Amino acid sequence: MLKLLNKYAQKLVNHGLCLPDTPLVGGVNDCVLWNRQDPHSTELEKIVAGLNINSIILARPVEPFASILDYHCRNCTAEFVPEDTETRTFLHAIPVARSLTAAEIIPLLQKRKGCVVEGQGIIATGTVSPEQAFVVFSSIIFSAFVKFFVDYAYVLQTGAADEEAREMLPALLATYDQFLPNDPTVELEAGTFSTPDEIVQAMIAAGRATVDARMVDSFFGNISYFAHDNVYISQTGSSLDELASCIDACPLDNSACTGITASSELVAHRDIYLGGEQRAILHGHPKFSVIMSMLCFEEQCQNRGKCHIRCKKERFIGDIPIIPGEVGTGPRGLSRTLPPAVQGRRGAIVYGHGVFTVGHKDFREAFTNLSAIEDQCRQAYLQLIADLSAGSAQG
Repeated sequence: MLKLLNKYAQKLVNHGLCLPDTPLVGGVNDCVLWNRQDPHSTELEKIVAGLNINSIILARPVEPFASILDYHCRNCTAEFVPEDTETRTFLHAIPVARSLTAAEIIPLLQKRKGCVVEGQGIIATGTVSPEQAFVVFSSIIFSAFVKFFVDYAYVLQTGAADEEAREMLPALLATYDQFLPNDPTVELEAGTFSTPDEIVQAMIAAGRATVDARMVDSFFGNISYFAHDNVYISQTGSSLDELASCIDACPLDNSACTGITASSELVAHRDIYLGGEQRAILHGHPKFSVIMSMLCFEEQCQNRGKCHIRCKKERFIGDIPIIPGEVGTGPRGLSRTLPPAVQGRRGAIVYGHGVFTVGHKDFREAFTNLSAIEDQCRQAYLQLIADLSAGSAQG
């Protein structure tokens, strides 16, 4: 257990989410073990005792995420509710505690997987392993970040002013630049790949590169390669920077049961391959691509509030379409909306969810497309904010 606690404490640091020696990670064995000594562990042990959990994390993230969490705490009563897909399907809402006390926090975590503690950071829990708490922690950071920038654009669009957010914005953008790697380009191996081992090794390298470039917080993305009538795809719930032994080969004729553990987006990947000449697919959750996908100012649209499943408007960021679609194969699933949107293009953005990009031979093209689309969306957001701010000043 102690090895796992240290692993996920270090992973928070490696992903740039926390400073060294700041995450406090606890896990239940015969007693509650901790990765390090900390005065907060006594109160956290009371929280563990009051919940059916196996692990817990307390940490204050780095900037700009700490300031964004503080902003949400100041501007909500009991919780805040982002509308990205990770929140819709996983977090549901993010409760806020005003003090780090078991009496206040236990009722919140009886309903949710994690919470923000004002001035302290995030508490995240796992029922089986510290890995789950790590996923919750990183997801709260992602969703809080997306919500801040989406909300700010909508406030500007109405002609109102959020002076606190406006004053925060330059520092947030500057520290986010520091969070990102200086050069996201990587040297991935050239294809086409033939043997299963070549394919798996290429997928492992591309998955790790996507995480290192901060295009996904390890989980929630997926990756695949098509060869010899098999879709090689990351398993559901796998981490893109730990794909060894987490890749399934799924035959097109369903002659194996590997699809059971494969990514929930297997059918969407398969239909992209069947509809074109692509050989590699990479799916990440880069933040500004998600932010821009959620910004639409058609207030009278009859599908308002159901954009993630019912949007009928053709929307683009440059040449990249923004499409609706739920995870999976339901009537409004990505398996129906994504394949036709990708054909003939570098990729597509799914509303509130992330980016799917393709490569015709290997993952170099798919990775380059993912980075370029995210940069394109960030520039589009900055231009949108400038235009909206100018309009408000003239009004």
